[in-house]
Amino acid sequence: MTHELPALSEVEEACLSLRIGMDASELHGALCGWLAGGGADNARWLAAVLADDEAPSVVEGSVLDRLRRASASQLEDRGFGFELLLPEEEADLTERSGALFQWCRGFLGAFGLAAGANPALSEEASEALADLARLAAASPQEDGDEEDEIALAEIEEFVRVAVLLLHGDCALGPRHRQQFN
Repeated sequence: MTHELPALSEVEEACLSLRIGMDASELHGALCGWLAGGGADNARWLAAVLADDEAPSVVEGSVLDRLRRASASQLEDRGFGFELLLPEEEADLTERSGALFQWCRGFLGAFGLAAGANPALSEEASEALADLARLAAASPQEDGDEEDEIALAEIEEFVRVAVLLLHGDCALGPRHRQQFN
Protein backbone atom coordinates (compact mmCIF):
# COMPACT_ATOMS: atom_id res chain seq x y z
CA MET A 1 0.00 0.00 0.00
CA THR A 2 1.34 3.40 -0.94
CA HIS A 3 1.42 5.95 1.84
CA GLU A 4 0.49 9.56 1.27
CA LEU A 5 3.16 12.21 1.80
CA PRO A 6 2.61 14.66 4.65
CA ALA A 7 1.59 18.17 3.64
CA LEU A 8 4.36 20.44 2.37
CA SER A 9 3.54 22.92 5.16
CA GLU A 10 3.98 20.22 7.84
CA VAL A 11 7.41 19.25 6.50
CA GLU A 12 8.38 22.92 6.15
CA GLU A 13 7.44 23.48 9.79
CA ALA A 14 9.55 20.49 10.86
CA CYS A 15 12.51 21.81 8.83
CA LEU A 16 12.25 25.18 10.57
CA SER A 17 11.82 23.78 14.07
CA LEU A 18 14.79 21.40 13.66
CA ARG A 19 16.86 24.11 11.92
CA ILE A 20 17.68 21.74 9.10
CA GLY A 21 18.78 24.45 6.66
CA MET A 22 16.76 23.02 3.77
CA ASP A 23 13.24 23.68 2.67
CA ALA A 24 10.70 20.87 2.56
CA SER A 25 11.10 20.14 -1.16
CA GLU A 26 14.89 19.96 -0.96
CA LEU A 27 14.70 17.72 2.12
CA HIS A 28 12.28 15.38 0.35
CA GLY A 29 14.61 15.31 -2.65
CA ALA A 30 17.50 14.43 -0.33
CA LEU A 31 15.51 11.66 1.34
CA CYS A 32 14.53 10.23 -2.04
CA GLY A 33 18.11 10.51 -3.30
CA TRP A 34 19.31 8.65 -0.23
CA LEU A 35 16.76 5.87 -0.70
CA ALA A 36 17.21 5.69 -4.48
CA GLY A 37 20.97 5.42 -4.04
CA GLY A 38 20.55 2.42 -1.76
CA GLY A 39 20.80 4.23 1.58
CA ALA A 40 19.33 2.65 4.69
CA ASP A 41 15.64 3.17 5.32
CA ASN A 42 15.76 3.89 9.06
CA ALA A 43 15.45 6.60 11.71
CA ARG A 44 19.04 7.82 11.06
CA TRP A 45 18.26 8.96 7.50
CA LEU A 46 18.28 12.64 8.46
CA ALA A 47 21.85 12.45 9.80
CA ALA A 48 22.87 10.59 6.65
CA VAL A 49 21.38 13.06 4.15
CA LEU A 50 22.68 16.05 6.10
CA ALA A 51 26.10 14.34 6.44
CA ASP A 52 25.92 15.32 10.11
CA ASP A 53 26.40 12.58 12.70
CA GLU A 54 25.14 14.99 15.37
CA ALA A 55 21.72 15.32 13.72
CA PRO A 56 18.99 13.69 15.79
CA SER A 57 17.29 10.45 14.85
CA VAL A 58 13.85 10.97 13.41
CA VAL A 59 11.19 10.28 16.03
CA GLU A 60 8.79 7.48 15.18
CA GLY A 61 5.42 8.83 14.11
CA SER A 62 6.74 12.37 13.53
CA VAL A 63 6.20 14.30 10.30
CA LEU A 64 9.70 13.37 9.10
CA ASP A 65 9.11 9.72 9.95
CA ARG A 66 5.85 9.78 7.98
CA LEU A 67 7.74 11.44 5.11
CA ARG A 68 10.32 8.62 5.14
CA ARG A 69 7.74 5.86 5.32
CA ALA A 70 5.61 7.34 2.54
CA SER A 71 8.61 8.01 0.30
CA ALA A 72 10.05 4.51 0.76
CA SER A 73 6.64 2.97 0.11
CA GLN A 74 6.09 5.08 -2.99
CA LEU A 75 9.52 4.23 -4.41
CA GLU A 76 8.71 0.52 -4.00
CA ASP A 77 5.19 0.87 -5.47
CA ARG A 78 4.84 -1.23 -8.61
CA GLY A 79 2.00 1.06 -9.70
CA PHE A 80 4.45 3.98 -10.02
CA GLY A 81 2.71 5.97 -7.27
CA PHE A 82 5.85 7.97 -6.46
CA GLU A 83 5.25 11.70 -5.90
CA LEU A 84 7.48 14.72 -5.43
CA LEU A 85 6.82 16.98 -2.44
CA LEU A 86 6.34 20.32 -4.20
CA PRO A 87 4.06 23.36 -3.86
CA GLU A 88 0.50 22.96 -5.12
CA GLU A 89 -0.49 23.95 -8.66
CA GLU A 90 -2.04 27.17 -7.29
CA ALA A 91 1.43 28.48 -6.36
CA ASP A 92 3.08 30.66 -8.96
CA LEU A 93 5.37 29.21 -11.59
CA THR A 94 8.50 30.75 -10.03
CA GLU A 95 7.83 29.14 -6.66
CA ARG A 96 6.99 25.74 -8.16
CA SER A 97 9.93 25.63 -10.55
CA GLY A 98 12.32 26.86 -7.84
CA ALA A 99 11.08 24.10 -5.52
CA LEU A 100 11.58 21.50 -8.26
CA PHE A 101 15.16 22.63 -8.84
CA GLN A 102 15.77 22.57 -5.05
CA TRP A 103 14.27 19.07 -4.94
CA CYS A 104 16.77 17.99 -7.61
CA ARG A 105 19.69 19.56 -5.68
CA GLY A 106 18.70 17.66 -2.55
CA PHE A 107 18.30 14.46 -4.53
CA LEU A 108 21.73 14.68 -6.16
CA GLY A 109 23.62 15.33 -2.93
CA ALA A 110 22.09 12.47 -1.00
CA PHE A 111 22.11 10.12 -3.98
CA GLY A 112 25.87 10.64 -4.21
CA LEU A 113 26.27 9.94 -0.49
CA ALA A 114 24.30 6.68 -0.74
CA ALA A 115 25.38 5.37 -4.14
CA GLY A 116 29.01 6.49 -4.04
CA ALA A 117 31.15 8.11 -6.70
CA ASN A 118 30.70 5.52 -9.45
CA PRO A 119 27.44 3.62 -9.03
CA ALA A 120 26.68 0.83 -11.49
CA LEU A 121 24.06 2.53 -13.67
CA SER A 122 22.41 1.56 -16.91
CA GLU A 123 22.96 3.93 -19.82
CA GLU A 124 19.43 5.31 -19.35
CA ALA A 125 19.99 5.90 -15.64
CA SER A 126 23.33 7.63 -16.32
CA GLU A 127 21.60 9.97 -18.77
CA ALA A 128 18.78 10.58 -16.30
CA LEU A 129 21.28 11.44 -13.56
CA ALA A 130 23.05 13.91 -15.87
CA ASP A 131 19.69 15.51 -16.70
CA LEU A 132 18.84 15.79 -12.99
CA ALA A 133 22.19 17.54 -12.48
CA ARG A 134 21.28 20.07 -15.20
CA LEU A 135 17.93 20.68 -13.52
CA ALA A 136 19.63 21.12 -10.14
CA ALA A 137 21.77 23.88 -11.66
CA ALA A 138 18.76 25.69 -13.16
CA SER A 139 17.18 28.85 -11.83
CA PRO A 140 13.46 29.62 -11.88
CA GLN A 141 12.24 32.24 -14.29
CA GLU A 142 10.26 35.21 -13.05
CA ASP A 143 7.14 34.71 -15.11
CA GLY A 144 5.69 32.30 -17.59
CA ASP A 145 2.76 31.39 -19.75
CA GLU A 146 0.71 28.29 -20.38
CA GLU A 147 3.53 26.71 -22.40
CA ASP A 148 5.84 27.13 -19.40
CA GLU A 149 3.21 25.50 -17.16
CA ILE A 150 3.04 22.52 -19.53
CA ALA A 151 6.83 22.32 -19.68
CA LEU A 152 7.08 22.33 -15.88
CA ALA A 153 4.55 19.49 -15.64
CA GLU A 154 6.58 17.50 -18.18
CA ILE A 155 9.81 18.16 -16.26
CA GLU A 156 8.17 17.02 -13.01
CA GLU A 157 7.08 13.80 -14.70
CA PHE A 158 10.59 13.30 -16.10
CA VAL A 159 12.10 13.75 -12.61
CA ARG A 160 9.64 11.27 -11.15
CA VAL A 161 10.50 8.63 -13.75
CA ALA A 162 14.25 9.34 -13.53
CA VAL A 163 14.16 8.78 -9.77
CA LEU A 164 12.35 5.47 -10.19
CA LEU A 165 14.91 4.40 -12.80
CA LEU A 166 17.83 5.28 -10.51
CA HIS A 167 16.12 3.55 -7.58
CA GLY A 168 15.76 0.45 -9.75
CA ASP A 169 19.45 0.42 -10.66
CA CYS A 170 20.89 1.23 -7.22
CA ALA A 171 18.40 -0.12 -4.68
CA LEU A 172 16.08 -2.69 -6.24
CA GLY A 173 18.62 -4.33 -8.55
CA PRO A 174 21.21 -5.11 -5.85
CA ARG A 175 18.48 -6.29 -3.46
CA HIS A 176 17.10 -8.69 -6.07
CA ARG A 177 20.58 -9.98 -6.97
CA GLN A 178 21.19 -10.74 -3.27
CA GLN A 179 18.06 -12.90 -3.18
CA PHE A 180 19.52 -15.14 -5.87
CA ASN A 181 22.96 -15.56 -4.26
